[in-house]
Order: sequence, then structure tokens, then C-alpha cells
Amino acid sequence: QVQLVESGGGLVQAGGYLRLSCAASGRTISNFAMGWFRQAPGKEREFVAGISDRWSGAFTYYADSVKGRFTISRDGAGNTVYLQMNSMNPEDTAVYYCAARGSPGRTTSPAQYAYWGQGTQVTVSS
Repeated sequence: QVQLVESGGGLVQAGGYLRLSCAASGRTISNFAMGWFRQAPGKEREFVAGISDRWSGAFTYYADSVKGRFTISRDGAGNTVYLQMNSMNPEDTAVYYCAARGSPGRTTSPAQYAYWGQGTQVTVSS
């Protein structure tokens, strides 16, 4: 089992930045592909960013809406994943979730991720 805990959410003004962290426990996640998703009120959960497991080279990929503004990364030990969010705008307001999957490759589908954190609220004011 993998337990994921997100932190770093909060209130930020448009144009500002935040860094979210996702800490794993129970098992090392270096062999897991990781993803960040978000869900705004009344909307479906959507993919934000993904990073492959370390042994696949930790390649990254992003939703078009955040490309060039957000960066996903994982620490050297492999048990924490980050989402650096820059140039934020009110459309980025949502609950952000960290997720893990044990399969290789890339996917933007929430259904392909087996483990989820509880989420952290991010609010961007205009």
C-alpha cells in the first residue's frame, strides 16, 4: 500500500506561484509513475502533470493549459513529488491531488492511477 499526503496549497494572487509537495509512505514510490490532477467545483477531475518512474528516466508531460507554467519533479530519494506552479491565474483554482500508479508509460486518465492523496486546496485570486 502507498499513502500519499499533499501539502503546500493556499491562497495566491494572479501571477503568483506555489509549490505543492506529495509525500509518500508505506512503500517507496521511485518505481511508481506519479501524477498531479485537479478538480474545480462542478467539474470533472482533470490531469495536470505526470512524471514516469525513475528507472524510465523520469520523463515529464503536461496538460496544455499548464505547459510552460507548471513543473513536476521528484526528489533524489524518490519519495516526494513536487508541482511548481508559476504565473498562476484564477482558472488554476481547484483541489489538487497527487496520484501514483505502478505501470510504466504515460497516461492522463485518473482511472489508471491506483493511489490517491486527500487533496490540497489552491485558490488564485484575481
